[in-house]
Amino acid sequence: MNNTNPLSGSLSRLWTSRFQPLLSGFSSFLLTLFGLLIFTFVLSRAAPIDPALQLVGDHASEETYQQARHQLGLDDPLPVQFFSYVERLLQGDLGISQVSQQPVVEDLKHVFPATLELATVAMIFGALLGISLACLAVYKPGSIIDHVARFISLLGYSVPVFWLGLLGLLLFYATLHWSAGPGRLDDIYTYTMEFNSGFVLWDALRSGDSEIILNALGHLWLPVAVLSLLSMASITRLLRAVMLEESNKEYVILAQAKGASRARILFSHIFPNVLGTLITILALSYTGLLEGAVLTETVFAWPGLGRYLTTALFASDTAAVLGSTLLIGSCFILLNALADALTRWVDPRTR
Repeated sequence: MNNTNPLSGSLSRLWTSRFQPLLSGFSSFLLTLFGLLIFTFVLSRAAPIDPALQLVGDHASEETYQQARHQLGLDDPLPVQFFSYVERLLQGDLGISQVSQQPVVEDLKHVFPATLELATVAMIFGALLGISLACLAVYKPGSIIDHVARFISLLGYSVPVFWLGLLGLLLFYATLHWSAGPGRLDDIYTYTMEFNSGFVLWDALRSGDSEIILNALGHLWLPVAVLSLLSMASITRLLRAVMLEESNKEYVILAQAKGASRARILFSHIFPNVLGTLITILALSYTGLLEGAVLTETVFAWPGLGRYLTTALFASDTAAVLGSTLLIGSCFILLNALADALTRWVDPRTR
């Protein structure tokens, strides 16, 4: 006689199918974040720049130098230094930038919205165009559209983004005057308008001033086009390969034998089965835009995280470099964890 409690069996199945994957994903997120903290700490200690010497200067006395080391905690054992480092991070203390002489947290609050705005708008257009192009290519493999999709993917991967940005400025800004040029806004608007959210386009839309809106769009569209091409190329290439592989499976052949149209097979059978993979592709593409916009921001004088990190590297600003690295790494970990959770939600096979 089976004495198994049906309620306990239901709870066990619920734990296995729902809560256990969530707990596993959260544990993986914490471990990865802890690994990022260890990496940034080791990077700060292995850097050839001495923070104490950078603080007191080259001509300071030995006593002043040792006092600075004690003040920064550099004479403590490494485990003590690490836990002090984590404690400061939990309090929101990333150090003081040697360039701006401001807390790195305040600098990141100022520059990160610019990168987030640029990457998000580029991601929206890149995803829409990339998914559409991949679907058209798979709908008729070997056709002209398929060859165009492959050519655009190859172009996006092959052309250096800084060269494409310079070419775009030369053509659309210097020659045709279709772009408003580098920066986020013209100086006349930058110093006369308050940007409370840090997102220029959003604040311009809220202001209701058509001139500011057009000026913001004029500065935004060209760097967005450059980054959208990069994003669209990766999405088109990967999604096309996944969908073509899915097209050769037995359930697709069975649907074709039953007389289902190519469009129905594509959107009712193939696309739902690659949705989990698509989420991962989009997450990787978005994180790539967030951390890979360094050259684009430099070319277009976009005051974002990439340009801030470049300036910090040239100035040997260790606190700013580590703070930027930690922020980019945290975004990468968070977006991948979110992508894993969404994949488990939309694809029961991964639970």
